Amino acid sequence: MNLATNSIATLRRMLLAGETTPREIVESVATAISAENESIGGYLSSDFERALVDAEAANIEKPLGGIPIALKDNINAEDHPCSCASRFLENGYLSPYDATVSARLKEAGAVLYGRTNLDEFAMGSSTENSALQQTRNPHDHDRIPGGSSGGSAAVVAADMAVAALGSDTGGSIRQPASHCGVVGLKPSYGRVSRYGLVAFASSLDQIGPLTKTVEDAALLLQACAGGDKRDSTCLDVDVPDFTAGLQEGVSGMKLGVPREFFADEGLEPEVRERIEGALGKLEAEGAELIEISLPSTSFSVATYYILAPAEASSNLSRYDGVRYGNRIDDGGGVIAMYRGSRARGFGPEVKRRIILGTYVLSSGYSGKYYLRAQKARTLIQQEYREAFRQVDAVVGPVSPAPARRIGEFADDPLQDYLADIYTISANLAGIPGLSVPCGTVEREGRQLPVGLQILGPHLAEATVLRVGGAWEMIRDAE
Repeated sequence: MNLATNSIATLRRMLLAGETTPREIVESVATAISAENESIGGYLSSDFERALVDAEAANIEKPLGGIPIALKDNINAEDHPCSCASRFLENGYLSPYDATVSARLKEAGAVLYGRTNLDEFAMGSSTENSALQQTRNPHDHDRIPGGSSGGSAAVVAADMAVAALGSDTGGSIRQPASHCGVVGLKPSYGRVSRYGLVAFASSLDQIGPLTKTVEDAALLLQACAGGDKRDSTCLDVDVPDFTAGLQEGVSGMKLGVPREFFADEGLEPEVRERIEGALGKLEAEGAELIEISLPSTSFSVATYYILAPAEASSNLSRYDGVRYGNRIDDGGGVIAMYRGSRARGFGPEVKRRIILGTYVLSSGYSGKYYLRAQKARTLIQQEYREAFRQVDAVVGPVSPAPARRIGEFADDPLQDYLADIYTISANLAGIPGLSVPCGTVEREGRQLPVGLQILGPHLAEATVLRVGGAWEMIRDAE
């Protein structure tokens, strides 16, 4: 029996009842990794012996006592690898410290087990941009798992992990969660400390959980959230009980349906049908559906792909072969060493974004592009604030289509950028977003998952989790 098929909540009940042990859970996860990871490629590394030691020492009385949790390989954990799926940081780099989320998971009793694949430095939405290996969708190995947290989503979906952490800069938790048929939560900006997360775009990045259930997402958020003096953007605000409202249902709630999400020509008819079906069932349970307008949706992708690369070009300047990462020194002097290290260390997508970001920040162009994008971001934030004066949450699709085939957009990366149209605005606005499975569509004989996205006001994770929990109860009762 693979114990990793169970949720965190179920395993906690089993542990407290004496029906299993942390060691047995870790051994079960290890067996699943041995059987499945070669074909799926979700893990970059896993240390079974270390996990066993930690499992034996686990205190099952703690909130996550004895539960193994996988980490996306851009989140630091002391003495664990942190390669960011890049040639720059491979070959034995071990983190000298714990990220805040890693430390808090340990404090909650969790066993950190396994490092998951991602698009290099979290730049991508397919996990095809990993410099180290290809991750495949567990529902169809010829298709992407999504990205950039594709490895975390894939290992949870394939029952090679009980749960995992990922990072979300423009949809990188929610989109792979949708493609792989798991739950993915992007918290509000500032809800969870970014200390120890390798930075992509510092004003957009957020760490969040990928899990089998909404309750599990709430449990992981509970463990990770809270103020942190080491991250000046992390908010020192009260952390509520995120599990408290999961059974309350949606009766009396007002759910906003953005007309721009459903007017998009790229939204595939079958995906629309699944989303509209879910909304109809939420309405039947007492929610009031209200059409709203988010007119800036049409330029959210353009705004993001100016701001995120601009920040990335700055954050990645430290990777030069001197301060961080592998050095390529052919004896041609310091400038040649910089060029050689960066040329061979970074992959094509990372180089593309560095070049774009440097361009939009350059003299003569920053006003034309970067400053205008910041103004557009302010408009997007204002539109969401206005929307949340009318409704409790916003609901719609996560992605316009199910997981595409690997290599389908190899010559046209812009198509992948456009696929983030429904997720990017939440990062620009700094609000929480949740992806919950809401059915499948058939492609070439395979059933591919579709995700329902739920967005809420800043710091209103409890609201989006409540709606997600209500949808799970409706779906599971069928």
